[in-house]
Amino acid sequence: MTGWTDVERELTALAEQDRFSGSVLVAQGDRTLLACAVGAADRASGTPVTAGTRFALASLSKMFTAAAVLSCVRDGLLAPGDRVVDLVPAERRPRTMADEVTVHHLLTHSSGIGDYAEEHEDVANYVEDYGSLWVDRPAYSMERPLDFLPMYADAPAVMAPGTGFHYSNAGYVLLGQILEEVTGQSVVEAITDRAMVPAGMADSGYFRLDEAHPDVAVGYLPREPGSPSRTNVFSVPVVGGGDGGAFATAGDIDRFLRAIATGRLLGDDLTVLMQTRHVPITEGFWIGYGLFLRADGSLGHGGGDPGVETMARHWPDRDLTIVVLCNVEDALTPVWELLLSAAAA
Repeated sequence: MTGWTDVERELTALAEQDRFSGSVLVAQGDRTLLACAVGAADRASGTPVTAGTRFALASLSKMFTAAAVLSCVRDGLLAPGDRVVDLVPAERRPRTMADEVTVHHLLTHSSGIGDYAEEHEDVANYVEDYGSLWVDRPAYSMERPLDFLPMYADAPAVMAPGTGFHYSNAGYVLLGQILEEVTGQSVVEAITDRAMVPAGMADSGYFRLDEAHPDVAVGYLPREPGSPSRTNVFSVPVVGGGDGGAFATAGDIDRFLRAIATGRLLGDDLTVLMQTRHVPITEGFWIGYGLFLRADGSLGHGGGDPGVETMARHWPDRDLTIVVLCNVEDALTPVWELLLSAAAA
């Protein structure tokens, strides 16, 4: 792998063209091959992005939810084969959910339950713009898993449980509810205590958008040339939960992926279970427990919300991690392709 100085130069150029704002980390073993922070964390104050800036992660956070659930398996609080109906009372779960849905189905996006934010265009309740969900339902009211339940409680199933892969945000909201049921904690407390802190993610957390926290990147919506910047404060829930919304530095994402890959976080047996290719998605692409797995041996997750784009992958056989965190939209793909090309050189 060569040319990281050239890559950093290209990333800086993209930032100067207002085509990228974020944090990039490429690490192999104990060596940092590239650590590049460009753009503005806060455009109003002119605060620049640094290596210590915490970025919203969107669905990349689903990895943490899955790890927290598996920690409950380790502690004997539940099992992957447990039925959701046996873990969550009827008034706190979707009415249209089949009795056969298990924790395993939720972890692998194979439950078939209706989503509150459907991402598949061929499904009737497809949501093109996630921010549109909060026009009539204030984003500041979305604080716990139960706040989302009215949005999918009566949504029709999209398939029978265990018959295939269908990405479901609601499935991970429901995993958040399960965490609350079996631990007695709020979902963000459970994920923080069971996944983030043990993985060494000291700079990360579920920060409320209506609270002032240092070193947090503001997410920005796309804008027309010459128009003022608009933040995503009204376009995402006020605080994250089971299906996404944590904040982290690129370094903390690397720490989490290595803690998962080595077994340090969950132990050998649950690490194997998390990284098992449980359900095929497309050729050479599978879902594990909260991890997307590829034929090249990599594991990881990505995410996207209004004003947020993220991607992180780890290659255990090469001890290589690549992380890209953006506080703008439509910036991730060219940066990711640039990094993959450089890593393959």
